[in-house]
Amino acid sequence: MKKFITTIKNIFSIEDLRTRILNTLLFLFIFRLGSFVVLPGIDPNRLPGRSEGVLGILDNLLGGAFSNASIFALGIMPYISASIVIQLLTVAVPYFQKMQKEGESGRKKLNQITRGLTVIITVAQSIAYLTSTIPDEAILVDRTFFTFSSIVILAAGTIFCMWLGEKITDKGIGNGISMLIMIGIVSRFPGAVYGEALSRGSNGILFFVLELVVLFFVVMGVVMLTQATRRIPVQYAKQVIGNKVYGGQRQYIPLKLNAAGVMPIIFAQTLMFLPATVASFWADSSDLASSTAAVFSDFTSWQYNLLFAVLIILFTFFYTAISVSPKNISDDMKKNGGFVPGVKPGAQTTEYIDQILSKITLPGAIFLSVIAILPAIASLFGVTREFSAFYGGTSLLIMVGVVLDTLQQIESYLLMRHYEGLMKSGRVRGRSENVAVV
Repeated sequence: MKKFITTIKNIFSIEDLRTRILNTLLFLFIFRLGSFVVLPGIDPNRLPGRSEGVLGILDNLLGGAFSNASIFALGIMPYISASIVIQLLTVAVPYFQKMQKEGESGRKKLNQITRGLTVIITVAQSIAYLTSTIPDEAILVDRTFFTFSSIVILAAGTIFCMWLGEKITDKGIGNGISMLIMIGIVSRFPGAVYGEALSRGSNGILFFVLELVVLFFVVMGVVMLTQATRRIPVQYAKQVIGNKVYGGQRQYIPLKLNAAGVMPIIFAQTLMFLPATVASFWADSSDLASSTAAVFSDFTSWQYNLLFAVLIILFTFFYTAISVSPKNISDDMKKNGGFVPGVKPGAQTTEYIDQILSKITLPGAIFLSVIAILPAIASLFGVTREFSAFYGGTSLLIMVGVVLDTLQQIESYLLMRHYEGLMKSGRVRGRSENVAVV
């Protein structure tokens, strides 16, 4: 406890770090405050409440702003969708590939295109949101006027959220977009814990404590998945520049066990609603279609979870392939005079890195699929749906990733000012000075 108090004092004794933390808290407070401001012309008492399916997942990521019909109902999600589209285009379209290689000017152009695409996606999602989730009896004004004004407000709300994320990155601790998503998820946690404890009652205290212990170990497993890396040693040739000798030391390339992050789960969840939707069209005329629709509408059924796990494994390989390029890593090493000991530079290095990446991606994909279906397993053991969402899936992966990144940011400030790190050993695991920048 004394060590913890000393670390807190060290954090707030650094003026720049203290200012950034306070700025981050202020921006997050503004974001949460906006999620409770309801769109003009709506009676909040007549709203249907929490959504199910993919809309329910979106509501969890937005901290309830979606079901509240707030001005931040779409949050930062249109910007994330636009970023994913641009990222895929940089892999598939030569024009965007060339732009990405132009350095800082190319990144600025891609950012401008991403922001423009964000506005277009926001308008499209706003129309779908207003027409499908808000009933007519909840609207107090003319429907046409309400739709037009709400589209403008929702688009402005998304742009404002995007601005808040950029401000957190510039003036706060950093990683602003992810921080906004995390705070929306964390805001649901106290209510979920209280609801679970209330459902257990006085006779289920022991089982509730057991649930918390299991949740702790699940979180530790996710931390291990997030931080696990396979280090490839890299040797740099010595170079004499002027009177100084550069290189000659061994570094490493850290390949993550889960390089795809949370994206495979998001892609798989999007596709998991297709079987039930398609089968529902023939549910009245076919018993097979009716049973299929029922099975894939239940996220706790073994058929649903088996298909879900298979899709996650496939998308993990797909997203890793487009996000990590062994050829680019090999070319950058060759340009900087680096080589893997025992492997020739060029094509053999590319093949070597690709083989290692394929070997570590499979266990990472299996572990990721297990984490994704843990909420369904927890629900089968009687855990409430709100609390079971924190046993795995998108919510837990995002929370763990953002928290680890934030701790590393704070630790870097402490180490720069010659303070001890957050851990007694001096470093948050996952950071090292001896990392090859590729």
